[in-house]
Amino acid sequence: MAGSNEWESAVTQFRKAADILKLDESIIQFLTSPRRIINVSIPVRMDDDSLKVFQGFRIQFNDLRGPTKGGIRFHPDVDMEEVKSLAFWMTWKNTVVDIPFGGAKGGVICNPKELSQNELEKLSRGYIQEMYQFIGPEKDIPAPDVYTTPQVMAWMVDEYHKFTGHNVFGMITGKPLEMGGSHGRDIATAQGGVFVLEEALKKFGIKNPTVAIQGFGNAGLTAAILLAKKGFKIIAVSDSKGAIYDEKGLDVDKVIAHKNKTKSVVGFSGKELSNEELLELKCDVLVPAALANQITDVNANNINAKIILELANGPVTPQAREILFKKNIMSIPDILANAGGVTVSYFEWVQNNIGYAWSKEEVETKLKVKMIEAFDNVYKVYKEKNIDMGTAAYVFAIEKMDKILELRGIKKIHR
Repeated sequence: MAGSNEWESAVTQFRKAADILKLDESIIQFLTSPRRIINVSIPVRMDDDSLKVFQGFRIQFNDLRGPTKGGIRFHPDVDMEEVKSLAFWMTWKNTVVDIPFGGAKGGVICNPKELSQNELEKLSRGYIQEMYQFIGPEKDIPAPDVYTTPQVMAWMVDEYHKFTGHNVFGMITGKPLEMGGSHGRDIATAQGGVFVLEEALKKFGIKNPTVAIQGFGNAGLTAAILLAKKGFKIIAVSDSKGAIYDEKGLDVDKVIAHKNKTKSVVGFSGKELSNEELLELKCDVLVPAALANQITDVNANNINAKIILELANGPVTPQAREILFKKNIMSIPDILANAGGVTVSYFEWVQNNIGYAWSKEEVETKLKVKMIEAFDNVYKVYKEKNIDMGTAAYVFAIEKMDKILELRGIKKIHR
């Protein structure tokens, strides 16, 4: 899980871009300090009639561009440092894709796998009972994250209803379709990444690429399906137990069937590798879709891909991005590559606000336009300033935020 290393990595990347823009130290401090940190205790009557108190929190990092936005994760290892890093990234992700949100993130320290359905529902409702005055469609809009689901969002929106006396579907996103959810939300993170990747492949003139994917959870698995449908050759995939590799290409549907049956991709036909070995395979596209800090200054020189699509949060460190850039390897940063999820969450919020649902095709078209525009904006900075794509994304986003600071009067304009 993320923590102090991720926060250090996030701020290092931010400062690198801020230095290029000669941003004043006081503004750097302002933009790297959370606006609001909320800690709550959530008492839950368990099935055995015991009372257990869970610790929950939410960080609303920056609301200068609109209500804050970010997921809620239920995990035994979630902590404040992790949530702070993720809320910070959300701020810049929303700025890069130009949606009118700030950044937030929330969490509850728990193991959902050890909770009954009844206990999980009580915990979900308890989180809203403690947080409802701080969230809402014009304040802060939560969403699903690690180990939270559309069902959890449905319980949360229902609990919020009890406090308002009327339905406010726009107070949370990632809901079931029947309760104001949006078409395309389930595949949005991977779909947005695919749209961005296709633009990068055009820049490199690469056709029929070979792809290696680290991580076979929701984002990695969905990316594999979408890329295979486009005729891309998936030569390697991995999960927490290990990796499989076949230079002739894997049958993605059969790999998924094997994983569903055995709970791992390991054991499927092909050569078995470690997750570390997968990262260093010779391929056109590498997709780190698992954990943070997978490509660092230790292994960056061993990477043999031409393009890296960062579907996970923080999988490539700033130091590694610099090494990769010098090797002419484009690492498309997480705040651009995986922004499809929050973009479709924004679409869901808009649909809730106007009371009109878009078709799956409309959502996909709007997502494609947003992602390509964001890629083009970052790519332009990348070429003009001759810097890596991660730094370019932050330069582009900080310039947008700097203008907001001027307009709001937070930053004095010297003429």
